[in-house]
Amino acid sequence: MPKTTAALPRRATLAAMAALATPGLICPALAQNEANWPNAPVRFIGIFPPGGGTDIMTRLWCQKMSELTSQQFVIENRAGAGGNVGTEAIARAAPDGYTIGLASVGALAIAPTLYARLPFDPNRDFSYISGMYQLPNLLVINNDVPARTVPELIALLRANPGRYAYASSGSGTTVHLSGEMFKYLANLDILHVPYRGGAPAHIDLLGGRVHMIFDNIPQALLLAREGKVRALAVTGAARSPQAPDIPTMAEFLPGFEITSWGGVMGPAGIPPAIIARINALTRQALESPDLIRRLAENGGTPWYTSAEEFIRFRAANEAGFASLIRASGARVE
Repeated sequence: MPKTTAALPRRATLAAMAALATPGLICPALAQNEANWPNAPVRFIGIFPPGGGTDIMTRLWCQKMSELTSQQFVIENRAGAGGNVGTEAIARAAPDGYTIGLASVGALAIAPTLYARLPFDPNRDFSYISGMYQLPNLLVINNDVPARTVPELIALLRANPGRYAYASSGSGTTVHLSGEMFKYLANLDILHVPYRGGAPAHIDLLGGRVHMIFDNIPQALLLAREGKVRALAVTGAARSPQAPDIPTMAEFLPGFEITSWGGVMGPAGIPPAIIARINALTRQALESPDLIRRLAENGGTPWYTSAEEFIRFRAANEAGFASLIRASGARVE
């Protein structure tokens, strides 16, 4: 019996249905679309307010990614609770690769121990993509504080227990934990005052309402160079190339080392092809001389990792901070 024109569409439909039910037959087309990510603007959730060190680093990466992909990377700042508010927003986004955000040491390596409950699970709720940057914190003090070195500051604080306060960009940040490590290693009694980001903390520091902060180096170093605050030490393992004249905290308190980091992540369930695509583009971005230079100008170091390396690093970093939190008695305020 000859084929009819009506039978052909029906058979084509059946073939298409069979393809949907057969692994691998339609997946290559989907994978090709995923490998061409992005085909539309990308929303990037920044978890701290505009103007702070993490926001500066985030914007530099997004600008380079826009150049590489010819698509807009639109930053949406969702601040609060030391980065936990924005991190929750990332976890709740659609896993299509078009909403990603900042993976932060505070929310992912510090908060799991510091907070009794979190609205997300770092081990379950995210697709980890790549590291982005690392940078030390910088201890700066109000110009009216009568100390010019870390030993002088320690002596002043010991002579005046409870009279001085240090600011942070929020509980559970490396800014907070740097202050707690300072208190613990130097045996000090100083008050922690958390803010919703580094920018508002600096306003009160300049106004004398708080006396010191261990902030991410970009904004703190800028204020110090302008003479608005006094820089005493960096928290990294070595002196910063951007400020080689400023000593490390470990030069006065052996064992003092805290480095802030940020990376790229999205909600759990992003297709592996998209994760691989974002990771590859991130590597390309972080190897570009202009981005390396601009990160360095702001005190940062490019930090590329594979997705698997990022997962392992986060878990190990969480374990390290857990020991500090328990030893120091740090708590949410």
